Amino acid sequence: MRASPQRVSPWIGSLTALITLSLLTGCKPVGPDYSKPGYTAPATYKETGAPTVLVPPPAPDGGGSWQTASPSDGMLRGKWWEVYNDPQLNKLEERIATNNQSLRSAYETYLAARDQVASARSQFYPTLSAGPSFTHEKTSSNRPLATNQTPTNYNDLQLTGQASWEPDFWGRIRRTVEAARDNAQASAADMANVNLSLEADMAQDYFELRGLDSQIKLLTATVADLERQLDLATRRLKGGVATQVDVEQAQTQLETVRAQLVDVGVARAQFEHAVGTIAEINLPDFSIPFSPLDLPLPKVPVGVPSQLLERRPDIAAAERRTAALNAQIGVAVSAFYPTITLGGTGGFESTHGGTWLQGPSALWSLGGQAAQLLFDAGQRHALSDQARHNYEAQAANYKVAIFAAFQNVEDNLSALRILDQEAAVEQRAVESAQRSLNLSNQRYKGGATSYLEVLTAETTLISNQRTLTDLESRQFAASVQLIRSLGGGWDTSQLPK
Repeated sequence: MRASPQRVSPWIGSLTALITLSLLTGCKPVGPDYSKPGYTAPATYKETGAPTVLVPPPAPDGGGSWQTASPSDGMLRGKWWEVYNDPQLNKLEERIATNNQSLRSAYETYLAARDQVASARSQFYPTLSAGPSFTHEKTSSNRPLATNQTPTNYNDLQLTGQASWEPDFWGRIRRTVEAARDNAQASAADMANVNLSLEADMAQDYFELRGLDSQIKLLTATVADLERQLDLATRRLKGGVATQVDVEQAQTQLETVRAQLVDVGVARAQFEHAVGTIAEINLPDFSIPFSPLDLPLPKVPVGVPSQLLERRPDIAAAERRTAALNAQIGVAVSAFYPTITLGGTGGFESTHGGTWLQGPSALWSLGGQAAQLLFDAGQRHALSDQARHNYEAQAANYKVAIFAAFQNVEDNLSALRILDQEAAVEQRAVESAQRSLNLSNQRYKGGATSYLEVLTAETTLISNQRTLTDLESRQFAASVQLIRSLGGGWDTSQLPK
């Protein structure tokens, strides 16, 4: 049997309205689509002359630029600290991911940003609510227009539900979700940056401590040598071939170096405490065994400059925040368009429980509302202009982060190159000072000179040896900072989608 037009037309109209709304909500959202701010990276790094820097091979065409086969070539990956081949450092670094509270704080901040994405997405769907209500009412018999047939004492039983939906005609919700997602990715990059900073600080403090152990080893050996010098001066005094001045000078030099040895212990303890704190180890139970810095300095692969934009988490965070603020422009522009809300109510209402859920007690209503703001004294224009200015400011901050990153890399590349040159010169100075001391000792033993010459040569040697040891520590520190400035083992593929 064919349905009557009177019964079919309401359903056809409702279906048509829903299809129309779906098409409208699928329209392109207002506001500009995001395009990453442009930046052209240099073809090569300026400073690549250090022997501990591993640069990519030249391009096959023999040109002056560098290239790699794929974005991952020539890059440190994952646990970058393992390049130093130090088991003790590896154990300490592993603790950061599971124990450090600063990293935990950054992780919880990221989770909160991720929840904001889910909150924004919920606006795509209607809100539904339902619930029963019971009211017993007694009205006045003397109220206006009251009749004897009008009840004055009755129950009102209701079981109703409400639905409300604001279709995303202009893309306000889509832009809001886009901004929330971009901010969540920025928060994830912030977390990666905190992690990288902690890992680099751990490695640097650890190598500083081992460098101080090298100083302790040097000063301990020097103390032993000076004790022999003091014994020689004392025996020569007893033999009548030296003076009390020689003995006192030897004693003074010995005590001076002993004081330096004690002083190094202060700095070592502080670095040990710093390492233990980053690793979240109970300090009274933590100590690092004596371990002079005798590791070979590894080669650090630097990749090509264009990779830096994808490897630095701080650059990624700045770029994602730029995208989020671009989406906020669309949110601001959507305020110029009407707000359309659809709503409906349905349920049952009766004065008696026996007829409450029966067909005649049913009720429903459907409706829609459109509102257009006509005058706001320029507020929407101001807010949209503000959104555009915020975007431009963040786009500038993104480029500032890029410039700072390239400066970090160049600074540490030059530091490694210059420190390598300085260490080579200082090594020759140590060798020369050692020969000078040997000659002075021979002259002193042969009675050809006073102990003052030996003292001067000894002081010069100690100074140069400590400088060389300090240069070795600085080379490791610069190596760690170079890895940090390159982004460690991170890249943007690790950002959540």
